[in-house]
Amino acid sequence: MSNRKMITAALPYANGPVHIGHLAGVYIPADVYARFQRRLGKDVAFICGSDEHGIPITIRAKKEGVTPQDIVDKYHEIIKKSFSDLGISFDEYSRTTSPKHYETSQDFFKVLYEKGKFTEEMSEQYFDKQAGEFLADRYIVGTCPNCGNENAYGDQCEKCGTTLSPSELINPKSMLSGNVPILKDTKNWYLPLNEYEDFLNEWIIEGHKDDWKPNVYGQVKSWLNDGLKPRAMTRDLNWGVPVPLPNAEGKVLYVWFDAPIGYISFTKEWAEKNGKNWKDYWQSEESDLIHFIGKDNIVFHCIIFPSMMKAHGDYIMPKNVPAFEFLNLENDKISTSRNWAVWAHEYVEDFPGQQDVLRYALLSSAPETKDNNFTWKDFQTKNNSELVGIFGNFINRVAV
Repeated sequence: MSNRKMITAALPYANGPVHIGHLAGVYIPADVYARFQRRLGKDVAFICGSDEHGIPITIRAKKEGVTPQDIVDKYHEIIKKSFSDLGISFDEYSRTTSPKHYETSQDFFKVLYEKGKFTEEMSEQYFDKQAGEFLADRYIVGTCPNCGNENAYGDQCEKCGTTLSPSELINPKSMLSGNVPILKDTKNWYLPLNEYEDFLNEWIIEGHKDDWKPNVYGQVKSWLNDGLKPRAMTRDLNWGVPVPLPNAEGKVLYVWFDAPIGYISFTKEWAEKNGKNWKDYWQSEESDLIHFIGKDNIVFHCIIFPSMMKAHGDYIMPKNVPAFEFLNLENDKISTSRNWAVWAHEYVEDFPGQQDVLRYALLSSAPETKDNNFTWKDFQTKNNSELVGIFGNFINRVAV
């Protein structure tokens, strides 16, 4: 294991605050690992930032009657302050609307384009005639062909976790107007993921069978067994990083192309401020790259992003991708749409000075290998019995 640790935590969407499910499933475990590595004297870069180009942001903006920039400006500050208040010790917390990120992600795209790694394809994409625009994956909902969930998105069913394309949905509808969309020809740039199957099999299936978490290994193995398909790395949208080609007006980078590159662009920002060389962390075999994520992000961090980095040719592969399961609240799935959540910023306001109590409670029931549950009764017990009673009594006896 290297003395240099490049640790990333999944970028939260800047379309709402973070809740305890996010904290327990990604950010507190990543923070504990980063703090532990620093205590061991390792050279640590702990990097994160707001994902500000996701479709959920444009959906939120339309609902509130404001611009996407208004939404990301608001929630980036709320999220950043929540992490700071809860002691998440990021070395850099940035955002994907930063100039450095636009530059880095566009340069990354151009390298792949100039190396001939993309295919240009005309395809039929769903188009909302009433709204007058093409529909990105998350603007389309329909019935999942795998589990029958009637509210599956055009890129993924959040109920069963199946990765989808909009054409696979049964009874698709536009989230903009509620109408049935039509198919219309458009050109986009695709990354042929099928060309990276041998690499992914050798790297993950053969190389990490014994040291990666079973949920990560199992999901990757399942996708590879089913066979990978080319995936569009550009979208017909007006919100995102513009595709840096002269014949690509009105097109932006696919959010799952630009978002993981945020880890790199944010590292560049941190390195410039601290007299470091960012390449030591991303392009040196002397560095260990670790991605902390939720289980719904496995495909992006273990299939798409590694394929992008392999296509580029200059980047190291992750040593590990610890993906956590989901945390429920009072035996019910956390739901932002139903406001069924404990929001981080509200906890800090309602329980001043009690950040470590929440960190302890979430760590002790972290959904590391299976979905777990948070209840206020258990939170009370952990505080009164374990922290005050047992640990506090131990400290008191030692002091006496």
